[in-house]
Order: sequence, then structure tokens, then C-alpha cells
Amino acid sequence: MKKLLIAIVALTTMQITIAQENRGTFSGGFESNSQWYQDDEGLGTVAPQDQLRSNNYFTLRYSYDKFTAGIQYELFAPNPLLGYFEGFKGNGIGTYYLNFKHEGLDITGGHFYDQFGSGLIYRSWEDRQLGIDNSIRGVRINYEFTDYLVATAFTGNQRVGFEVSEGTITGLNAELDLSNALDLETGIQIGASYVNRYQTSTSPDLNFPADVGAYSARADITFSKFFLGAEYVYKEQDAFVLDGFVSNNNYQDGRALLLNTGYATKGLGINATFRAVENMGFYSDREASGNAFLTNTINYVPGYTKQQDYAVSNIYVYAPQPFVSPGEGKAGEIGGQIDVYYTAKKGSTLGGKYGTKFEFNYANWSGLDATFDVTNNTYQASLLSRNEKYFEEASVAVKKRFSRNFSTIFTAVHTEYNTTIIEGSGDFLRGDAFIIDALYKLDDGRSVRMDLQHLSADADRGNWAAATAEYAFSPYLSMYVTDLYNYDETDIHYYSVGGSYTRGRTRVAMNYGRQRGGLVCVGGVCRFVPENTGLTLNISTNF
Repeated sequence: MKKLLIAIVALTTMQITIAQENRGTFSGGFESNSQWYQDDEGLGTVAPQDQLRSNNYFTLRYSYDKFTAGIQYELFAPNPLLGYFEGFKGNGIGTYYLNFKHEGLDITGGHFYDQFGSGLIYRSWEDRQLGIDNSIRGVRINYEFTDYLVATAFTGNQRVGFEVSEGTITGLNAELDLSNALDLETGIQIGASYVNRYQTSTSPDLNFPADVGAYSARADITFSKFFLGAEYVYKEQDAFVLDGFVSNNNYQDGRALLLNTGYATKGLGINATFRAVENMGFYSDREASGNAFLTNTINYVPGYTKQQDYAVSNIYVYAPQPFVSPGEGKAGEIGGQIDVYYTAKKGSTLGGKYGTKFEFNYANWSGLDATFDVTNNTYQASLLSRNEKYFEEASVAVKKRFSRNFSTIFTAVHTEYNTTIIEGSGDFLRGDAFIIDALYKLDDGRSVRMDLQHLSADADRGNWAAATAEYAFSPYLSMYVTDLYNYDETDIHYYSVGGSYTRGRTRVAMNYGRQRGGLVCVGGVCRFVPENTGLTLNISTNF
């Protein structure tokens, strides 16, 4: 750690010197997430042998004329935080790249991130909170032929910890803006993509699919206050991977359909999403299919549900189920969500003096109607069919300001949750959550925020209560204390106390308390985290 801090100081000094000589610019950042774990008899957890663990990322970029180079050094000392992929153990260069841009040409060698369409066919991205970095190490070329036609091609291997995938990924993508091409008032964009994974095989079956391709076509239309989008993906036959074993004689293809529509006018916004997915697990290493750490993931299949803000409404969250598992009766999923946003005018009966905002969300997800041959690990399913309910949720939030300084948010959530499907065991659960959140602003950037939360559930651990109190001393410094209490089955308090300080581009946060185990989701992508207790320190800065 001492060597890393010395390197940061040296590189920052170098940045100033080079900038003064007008030979390009340096930029970068540093992020450190550390935790000191402790035994906790109340939770029944034992701290790991390496009680102090730390995930650290130091990024440096240099730009000169048409070139940009970047590198990211990572240190997981002595091991990554609990719940992260063990392949991140140790330290080393995580990613690096060299980019060249000239007029419509954009070439990158090294590691890069990209997305085709919605990501259903291909997306590479980094999310440190989830422990995901599935960048591609190879070559990417993007060329803008005109202001309405852009094409992308790439090939390489996917990052897996400090290594890369066994399979090689190749992709082609084209985007055509017909609005600009034909000078239309209506916005029309179309796109097409192809992504291939090549992975050698030792199977005696001559028909074993070493090459697996996926194709997608999409269109987006915008007219007046309306929006409509559609995307279809087809994945060629791939081998089944069940319980870590690759099937040598059963191969199935996959498909997905995504529809989006929306309407927006002053004071009112409506967005709706529908998606059906069958056997759309797509991995750069076929043997990594369904792994808990989301490594080797080529495509992006998020859970389209509302991203809740509070502790009790985040206990039972939906993790998408795009995979096939005959033994569990899974062939994919079908469902969607609708969001409605309405703002009552100031001075109206609902709006009052300052106006009132209403938010409504409804999400529903089910399994596909399918028949399974468990003995032979095969199935038959229809993409546009519905069977067992996986998840259903309806929520409403009312945001009301009573004065210039005092505002509230009231939230109510009803959830139906298939624990067996989503978590692997348990009963079907129904729960109702109610949250009241109040904020009072003082002078000089000071404020006080409090919330009270309750969840009543008819299964699993039953009823929960939570409360938070937060005080901001200034726009830069705040402290909080919170407690999530299961008073029904376990009688366990998940308490936490901490604070943060932000100044310029630097933020430091520290807290001590218990982490509730279960699904943690960011942007609809989820992973399981174990229960633990300890002291956490987070530092981030950019220059």
C-alpha cells in the first residue's frame, strides 16, 4: 500500500510537469474499498483468516493529439472482499489500452468496453460494487461512414480476474439513422449485430458446437411524444452445462424479444418494457454457465424492476432467470414493467403550494411454459408463453414538499416473491412494505433526514422494521445511524453507523456494522453477498 501511495504522488507530479510543457495531459483516479471483518456470535458468522481485506483500483490515462493510453492497476490485499470472485486475488495490471481517433475512425487495442443495442446480445462493462469487469482484451474498430451510418467490429478474449477467457469473442455491429439519411421528421434508427464465441472442444461428438453465434435486429422509432423500440436476438445451438458438467449430446438454441414504449408530456411520463427470454445464457467459457460471480458473461440480461431505495424494499429483489435448468423446471422468463410519473401542478388540489410528484411501478415476471426431459436434459418451450409466477411487485411513491425547507417521501410496495426459483429454496412469499422519509433543510448546507420503514411478510423471516437518522453538518460532511431489525423470526438487528466527507473530487466514507446477507443488485444485475460484521472504509478521488 505504501508503494502504491508513493506511485500516486509521483504520477500526479508527472502530470503537472507534462501539462506545463504542453505535451499532453494526464488524468486518472484512485478507489479503495476496505473492510476489517469480525466474529459475530449474534449472526453466527466467523471472520475469515484474513480479517483485513481491501479492493484497490488506480487508473491512469494519458492523452496526446489523436492518441489516448490508459492503464488500471489493481490490488486485492491479501484477498478480495467477501462475495467477490476469487480470481481477483493478489495484484497486477487489470486493464490497459491504446486508442487512436481520427475523423470517423476509432481504433482501440488492449482492453475495451462496448454494448450492442440493449446489451441482450453483447455488453462488456465494469461495476466494482458487483465485482464485475468483463472487458474484452483484443482489437476494436469503430468507423463512422456518414452522420447516419456507423459500424463496429472487434475480436478478443474476455477478462476473468487477472486472466482471460478460453473462448474468443468476435462481434460486428451496424447502426443506421434513417431520420438523417432520409431527412425525416420522425426519428427512425435501425441496427443489426452478430457476436460469435469460439472455444475448442475435446468432445468425441463431431457435431459439438465449438462456434456459437448470436444475431440481433432492432429498431427505434420516435414521433411526437411517443417512443417505440423492438429488438430480437437469436442464439445458435450451444451445449448444456448442468452442475458444472458439459453435455456432449444435447444442444439447444436460444432467443429473446425486447419491446420498449413510452410517452412523455409536461407533467406526465409513461414507460413500459416487455421481455421474453429463452436459453439466453451466453458465456465466453461454456463451463462458466450460471456462475454466481457473473464472470465470462457476454450478454446483459438485467431484471427490469424498480430499483428501490430503502432497506426493507430491497430484501426481496428479482434476479433475472434467462438460463435453462431442466431439473429446476427453468427454460427462461417472460414479463416486464411499467412506470408512470405524474407531477400535480402547483396551486392545484393535489399539488398544493409546491406541487406533488407521484411515481407508480408495476413489474411481473414468470417462467416460460415448457416441458422437460430431466433424464436426457432436454426441453421444449414457447418464447411467448407464461407458466409459474416468479416475481410480482407494485409500488407507489408520493413526493411532497410542505415548505421551502421540509419535504417528505411516502412509499408503499407490495411484493410476491418465488423464493425457490430466485434463491434456490424456500416458500412463495408475499410482503407489504411502507416507508416514510422526511428531510428538513437548515441553513449553511445543513440538513436532517429521518425515515421509518416496515415490511410484513408471510414467509421466510417474516416481519422487519427499519429506521435511519442522518445529519449533514455541511454540503461536505454527513453522519448517519441506521438499524434493520427482523423482529419476527431471528430477532437480529442489522445496525450500522458511519459518515462521509466529500471535498472537490475526493470522497471518504467509513461505517461500522452488520451486512445483511442476500441479493445485492445494481442496475438490475444481482449477486449474493454473505452476512458479515466489521469496519468499512471507502476512499475515491479523481485528478
